Amino acid sequence: MLYFQKFRIYFCGCVNIDANHKNHFFMFINDNCFIEWMEKLSKGINEIGKDLKLLANTTGVFENDDKPLDNQDVSRLLHVSHRTLQRYRTEGLLPFFKLGQKIYYKTSDVREFVYKNGDYWDIKRFDDTIPAK
Repeated sequence: MLYFQKFRIYFCGCVNIDANHKNHFFMFINDNCFIEWMEKLSKGINEIGKDLKLLANTTGVFENDDKPLDNQDVSRLLHVSHRTLQRYRTEGLLPFFKLGQKIYYKTSDVREFVYKNGDYWDIKRFDDTIPAK
């Protein structure tokens, strides 16, 4: 005799998740919730697209030496962790700006920070990586 048991979980009135005896899970979403989730997803993608357009068109917004650098760029340039960059921001040592949820730094601000706080080799490495214009 084959034993079969089916489990059903019901979420927030719009999602069913079923599991059969082989632990295969199936998710069923009603139409209203699906449309609502897709609208939220579309809105999020549109916001990201707007931020990307802003960054792509930075030639008219920023001067030559003010190209925006993100956290990853700056942490690689300075050879510091993301947490160290957060400390620099909190202490007001490194100016930054936000687009959406992402943090950016102007190249000129990072250059000034390196010249003020770095040693000879930090400055040389920075100038070799991003030459002054």
